[in-house]
Amino acid sequence: MKALKYLNKFFYKYRSRLILGILITVVSKVFALQIPQLIKESLNIVEDYSNNRVTDLEIVKSQLIINIFYIIGAALLAGFFTFLMRQTLIVMSRLIEFDLKNEIFQQYEHLSLNFYKRNRTGDLMNRISEDVGKVRMYFGPAIMYTMNMLVLFIIAITKMWNIDTKLTLYTLLPLPVLSLSIYFLSRIINKRSNIVQQYLSKLTTYAQETFSGINVVKAYTIENFTSLSFAELADTSRDKNISLYKAQALFFPLMLLLIGISNILVIYIGGMQYINGEIENIGIIAEFIIYVNMLTWPVAVVGWVTSIVQQAEVSQRRINEFLEEKPDITNYEIAKSSIIGAIEFKDVTFTYEDTDITALHNVSFKIKQGQTLAILGRTGSGKSTIAALVARLYDASEGKILIDDRPIKDINLDSLRESIGFVPQDAFLFSDTIKDNIMIGNQEATDLQVEQAAKSAYIYHNIVDFSEQFDTLVGERGVTLSGGQKQRISIARALISNPEILIFDDCLSAVDTETEEVILQNLKEATKGKTTIIISHRASSVKNADQIIVLEEGKIIEEGTHNQLIEKAGYYQDIYNQQLEEKLTNH
Repeated sequence: MKALKYLNKFFYKYRSRLILGILITVVSKVFALQIPQLIKESLNIVEDYSNNRVTDLEIVKSQLIINIFYIIGAALLAGFFTFLMRQTLIVMSRLIEFDLKNEIFQQYEHLSLNFYKRNRTGDLMNRISEDVGKVRMYFGPAIMYTMNMLVLFIIAITKMWNIDTKLTLYTLLPLPVLSLSIYFLSRIINKRSNIVQQYLSKLTTYAQETFSGINVVKAYTIENFTSLSFAELADTSRDKNISLYKAQALFFPLMLLLIGISNILVIYIGGMQYINGEIENIGIIAEFIIYVNMLTWPVAVVGWVTSIVQQAEVSQRRINEFLEEKPDITNYEIAKSSIIGAIEFKDVTFTYEDTDITALHNVSFKIKQGQTLAILGRTGSGKSTIAALVARLYDASEGKILIDDRPIKDINLDSLRESIGFVPQDAFLFSDTIKDNIMIGNQEATDLQVEQAAKSAYIYHNIVDFSEQFDTLVGERGVTLSGGQKQRISIARALISNPEILIFDDCLSAVDTETEEVILQNLKEATKGKTTIIISHRASSVKNADQIIVLEEGKIIEEGTHNQLIEKAGYYQDIYNQQLEEKLTNH
């Protein structure tokens, strides 16, 4: 139950609803427990008439009719307050579910990229949906039925004790057996619930990955393989669920058996007491039987509630694992500040924690505000790592990164990222309209600004050809668009935010050279006065930069302007000449 302690803050937040729910529960049970007493009185009236203790039949009838109306009234009031109880407590559980999901989502957003490399999307989704759903059952039905049971037990057993202590003791005799049964079964349920949740995460992850990569599945005709793999995983998950429900299925028969034994004890012991004259009226036995049967559902539901609590405890433990996770990137500076755009790397070394691969070795360079730096190199040379470090998606393992001559860690993280327009290599679009995807960069942008950004990114002419134009839905991850179109929309998204720093991480790899030249020409105007980093594997993309660095295995092997590097006759010249020949050949 340690994991569930985390949820105590929600009980405090909604304490007024919880207290009101408890009060309503007490009131509903007070009315419900009037019914057995009224039935006892009615039977006693009939018994008195049968034994000639009361001789006036009309008085008996009128008393019985009055009691019937009282019983109906008590039942209606008990039902009304039960309805209010559910409205109070179940709504409280939904509000807590809402808060908890928001808290987890916000935590996901704050966690660093390494967290997402270690965990699968399907598992993340399962914890914020299925696991939170299990926890909600703890706040709602579990608490409601537990309070219902406690109130009913306290009031009913107090009434029973005041009527006949001996008969009450015999009636409650099976309860210790019930407690022991719950203890042992709950331990089994706890273990099996944990396994069930783990397999649910595996199923969700497998399905999510398959659907996301459906184009690969179809291209390689591995539908049968993925179906069989999913079926095998689903079979195992089914078996684990069956194992769990077998344990849960023992509760209800056991509860009903124990309640049945209590009924038998009431009838036998009560009957013997009536025969021996220890009980004056037969109505007392009927009253006890009704009390016992009223306790049947609350006692039987103990098993279900225990199961809910055990599953909620397992789910909350899984949720806590992520809520207790600390982001690698910490915002040390609270106060926001303006960014000019000067960038400097001083002997920066960076190693990825998940792979232990050192992507950069003692890299140093400096970009003045408004200048353009181009980074060239083979795949895996560390180009994208520099972009990620500037945006502080990671912190350098060694060395210093300065922004405007200040250590990057001393700058407010929100200020830093708001001043950067980042176009990643893998262009990601949300399942929304083209306009909304562009406006992510500036949610207050006008239609004219959106169109201008699209023109600068050389995507406007494609957009207006669509039937819905800027209102065209792009599908999940932009699946309805080509790779080049997605990249150009990503460029428009970066430009519309009008940032001080622009980072283009190989974002023209999916366009042809002619389109690339048009975009680069447009970007000259759009990037005036802005610090710009262009990462590319094409020399044609970087030749106009103020400064060019060439990376190989995380080290700078060449540095200078286009003309300077051509004169050096090194790697850059080889790449430039090779790509120039390819261009001439294609023409």
